[in-house]
Amino acid sequence: MRKIVIAGNWKMYKTNQEAVKVLSELKDLVKDVKNVEIVIGAPFTTLSDAVKAVEGSNIKIAAENVYPKQEGAFTGEISPNMLKAIGVSHVIIGHSERREIFKETDEFINEKVKAVLENGLVPIFCIGEKLEERESGKTLEINSNQVRKGLKDLTKEEAKKVIVAYEPVWAIGTGKTATPEMAQETHKEIRKVLADMFGQEVANEMTIQYGGSMKPENAKDLLGQADIDGGLVGGASLKADSFFEIIKAAK
Repeated sequence: MRKIVIAGNWKMYKTNQEAVKVLSELKDLVKDVKNVEIVIGAPFTTLSDAVKAVEGSNIKIAAENVYPKQEGAFTGEISPNMLKAIGVSHVIIGHSERREIFKETDEFINEKVKAVLENGLVPIFCIGEKLEERESGKTLEINSNQVRKGLKDLTKEEAKKVIVAYEPVWAIGTGKTATPEMAQETHKEIRKVLADMFGQEVANEMTIQYGGSMKPENAKDLLGQADIDGGLVGGASLKADSFFEIIKAAK
């Protein structure tokens, strides 16, 4: 049975004090949740306090980015072992904003996935097409390319540890969302690509999240689809109560 993972991505929001406040509220709300893995992706500056704030709870903390080297002359960057040392367990990699704004390539994202796995952390590996790509019928081609290049040269055992997050770029922060049927169709195709790369048995075990404007109003319908195994949640994760509603929809 696949793991259901609901992850929040706070992006460039929350000071340390704000982060601790929301996590303290969330900790109380989710204390009885058993069958859903809960992860919060927080800004680098908040990570140490975030890890302490959720200590002893069922919430895990993710970094929103990483540099794929252990150490070196890389001013301003953060390594996987630095994240592991403070208790971070997951890393969001290849988010569309990193690809688009910061020009990260599939090859660089592949380096990050490997570096994160080598350090015993869990990659939340993001893929997704732009609006013009969907409208021109390239959804499968784009997602297949991103999966194949981003997860290149992983072993089957490594692949099993990766969480894939499908985030149609046109549905991030726009209020638009894929219909549950559209999302399911794409998730099913992504799982076929994973099966081609790593075998059907591995593909069946891999978690594929939906990451395009998931909110309390649409979470139940999206999470009810056969190949949607959780969500990578943006705006709705910034408040404990709305994030908890999505977690409840996954139970």
